[in-house]
Amino acid sequence: MPSAYFIAGTDTEIGKTFTTCALLHTARRAGLSAIGMKPVAAGAEWRDGAWVNEDAARLRSASSIDPGLADLNPVCLRTPVAPHIAAAIEQVSIAPATILDAFARLRAQADLVLVEGVGGFRVPLTDTFDTADLAVALDLPVILVVGMRLGCINHALLTAEAIAARGLTLAGWVANQIDPDMQCVSENRHALAQRLGAPCLGHVPFNPDNDPAAVCALVLPTPDR
Repeated sequence: MPSAYFIAGTDTEIGKTFTTCALLHTARRAGLSAIGMKPVAAGAEWRDGAWVNEDAARLRSASSIDPGLADLNPVCLRTPVAPHIAAAIEQVSIAPATILDAFARLRAQADLVLVEGVGGFRVPLTDTFDTADLAVALDLPVILVVGMRLGCINHALLTAEAIAARGLTLAGWVANQIDPDMQCVSENRHALAQRLGAPCLGHVPFNPDNDPAAVCALVLPTPDR
């Protein structure tokens, strides 16, 4: 099994962090040491003398090792807008080399590192670099989180095309139930399974208690899946 994956989403607010945390718990139950990384986050609050992004804090809590936020979330922007806009507002530069260096340090500490992207797959980070470019720079297979709601098939297939166009491997996908009232869920999952060309790693049911540790229906990709 590769020691790291890039977690992409079909859109923003579709449960990437929740699913990444659930996969971290899956890895831990399998006896692996696992770390979740949030390379770039926009939106933070002041806690105990530092700016902390909530998603990064959740990944930190779900990880089996605490590497510290400096490497887990090397780019933490305070303003809750698109990262390149937040960086311009705060007059900071998002340097890919900083992210790659932090990732290398994390990878040396754990059996598995899950790198969660920002929003959808092509969110700008600078004027010339986006999250798809980051996935390429990291050279990682991709796990796609599909937010199960109306329109998810189109969003998932377009994202899968963008992943393939960059020479990256779609290692698997997760159906994350974000709309509890979605109609024809199983039919939508079947349509995705027929078209994505990658294994479904599981279905995350709607979870109003928001407890990723309670999700036991996921599997990790393996080379023969």
